[in-house]
Amino acid sequence: MRVFDFDGTIYDGESLFDLYLFSARYDMKVFRHLAPVLRYALKYKLGKATLEQMERGVGKVARGYLKDLSTSKGVDDLRLRSLGEITKAGLGGDVLARDASVIGADDLTGGLRSLVSAFWDRNMRKIKPWYEPRPDDVILTASFDVTVGEACRRLGVQRLIASTIDPETLEVTYLNFNTNKPKRLRQILGTDTVIDEFYTDSAFDQPMIDMARKGFMVKGDTVTRVK
Repeated sequence: MRVFDFDGTIYDGESLFDLYLFSARYDMKVFRHLAPVLRYALKYKLGKATLEQMERGVGKVARGYLKDLSTSKGVDDLRLRSLGEITKAGLGGDVLARDASVIGADDLTGGLRSLVSAFWDRNMRKIKPWYEPRPDDVILTASFDVTVGEACRRLGVQRLIASTIDPETLEVTYLNFNTNKPKRLRQILGTDTVIDEFYTDSAFDQPMIDMARKGFMVKGDTVTRVK
């Protein structure tokens, strides 16, 4: 079994930050979250935030951001345009529900789902060319299932272990970060799970490298075996 981190590993960049910038074209008020987003991203990269601080801080930022989007006229207009295109194509009105991500996106509604779909229409090109997906791959990421799940669907990857959000309250219910990653993987796949290969761009994933038979560090498009 192969397990991959997502952002910076198979995706060229930070998908949540890219989604944040992408969503600003539909509603400029999301820029109010710019400072805290950058602050927590920097703390994460420098390893200067505890897991508890990340859970509280990221949860607060994510909730405010998603609430802004869920009430956004610009994002709702995107939903209506998507429905109009589906109608012109002669497809059923429930196509968005049928075409939702295998993991996560079923929890999104209306404009938020359309936003995620439009984002990946534009950003699937940022999946690194060295990554050749297999159906039994596992994506293990600190990003949210409701966003990365759509990329997994398009890649044909069925298993995603990610941070999660309650779709009704928009509260972060699990932050799949740092030591939470191996903990969550064992909970979902079992304590006796054997990881043949693990790929990451971050030294913070050392616990996952330790679990794997082979570990690989990714820098750009260069993949180097470190274990």
